[in-house]
Amino acid sequence: MSSIILRCGPSGWEYPHWAAAVYPRPTPRGFHALSFLAERFDTVEIAATFHGCVKPEIAHLWLRKVQANPAFQFTAKLWRRFTHDRILEPKEAEQFVQGLQPLRAAGRMGALLMQFPWSFRFTAENREYLIRLRRVFHQFPLVAEMRHDSWISEDALGTFIDYHISFCNIDQPAFARATPPTSYLTTGVGYVRLHGRTLAPATRTDGPPERTARTDYLYSPEELVEWSERVRHIMAHAESVFVITTNDAGGRSVVNALQLRSLLEELTGQESAADGLSSEEGSPEARQGESAASSLFSARRAVA
Repeated sequence: MSSIILRCGPSGWEYPHWAAAVYPRPTPRGFHALSFLAERFDTVEIAATFHGCVKPEIAHLWLRKVQANPAFQFTAKLWRRFTHDRILEPKEAEQFVQGLQPLRAAGRMGALLMQFPWSFRFTAENREYLIRLRRVFHQFPLVAEMRHDSWISEDALGTFIDYHISFCNIDQPAFARATPPTSYLTTGVGYVRLHGRTLAPATRTDGPPERTARTDYLYSPEELVEWSERVRHIMAHAESVFVITTNDAGGRSVVNALQLRSLLEELTGQESAADGLSSEEGSPEARQGESAASSLFSARRAVA
């Protein structure tokens, strides 16, 4: 297992509600949230790409902000126009690819996540659309998140294997036909996303809850131990593994990512490259941020 590269981190970094909870307040001069996180994590999932294409200039900026961590790799969410609206125009697809090309060229692009809605079930038509996406975005290691449990059938998993698509293992609220927790590996890239388990009181039980309710969830140490065992199982056969926390309310995704990484380091003996980026080695802005976020980042020790 020593050759396996494990990366844990949160999804996204541009959250106003992380001010003071995660990031220092007042904001130090020259502070950048991505640099702050890259000194503490080896990956962050780009959430902005779910809402549209980014310009290559923005990707170049992101590269500069993570350069202090040589092990850092991004993952990114595919534009929802392709996964939710299911509109796949060649020009738009090419624009999306070009926006992320700088990350890929720099060797910083770990995976591209296709996040599908619960309504996207395993049917012949949807299978063909998944294969079409695989062909259009062939430049990237592709991961598919399927929230409907029809995708854990033998035939569905065979599609993942045949077309070299990584299966995203997820933790989500237990609504009807929700994909349960799994530890599947269909390519050399393992991928895990923890969404939280909150079901809003007014939410129907036959579909997923609203995102704002779902992300307001802090995983308990016991729940993280369960997931650490699943991740370790994936690591036993994977070339690389990404574990992403999406429960961003109140900075909970940062807390749980640090806690889970600490657990996995104890289980596997692997250390994150970000562990070596001490506050003395980090930027002055990051050192100022330590005091503001010290209580949050000390949460990684709460699992011990």
